[in-house]
Amino acid sequence: MKVTSADIVISAVKPEQYPAEPYPEFALAGRSNVGKSSFINKMINRKNLARTSSKPGKTQTLNFYIINDSMHFVDVPGYGYAKVSKSERAAWGKMIETYFTMREQLRAALLIVDLRHPPTQDDVLMYDFLKHHDLPCIVIATKADKIPKGKWQKHLKVTRETLDMDKEDELILFSGETGQGKDQAWAALQSFM
Repeated sequence: MKVTSADIVISAVKPEQYPAEPYPEFALAGRSNVGKSSFINKMINRKNLARTSSKPGKTQTLNFYIINDSMHFVDVPGYGYAKVSKSERAAWGKMIETYFTMREQLRAALLIVDLRHPPTQDDVLMYDFLKHHDLPCIVIATKADKIPKGKWQKHLKVTRETLDMDKEDELILFSGETGQGKDQAWAALQSFM
């Protein structure tokens, strides 16, 4: 897909703040610092529309990005980050759950995992949550450039097995550095449009 325009629309915490347009939405879920912002930036060919941070836990709202005036990426707060209070984590959990279970425009979730490590317990819980709510899920295994090419298949197998992935769910090898997997990710998204 050729991206000609991309912008942040709103940072929302409750449904009445979500954009009103009926555009298809794709939510990005993953641990703090797993590379959600880098994924967005690479997909839309922009250096830093989605702000990347070395500080985990930076995203604390649902950030809606409009792409080509026809779809939204929704960056949800990262999970598994210890330096926020229990009550703050509970509030994020509620906000994320509300979005995932009530948003009609949501077409699929992109679960972003780090290819270098087996998915965490939080990643497994997130995948199970998405499956429980019958949400289509595309798993994006980022940071492929940090692993020798010869080991990619082994790491992908660990990811698939740890998440106990359904056959129909796509697992895409991705690199925010090289653009590896970008065309495959766009093709996967367009199948839900």
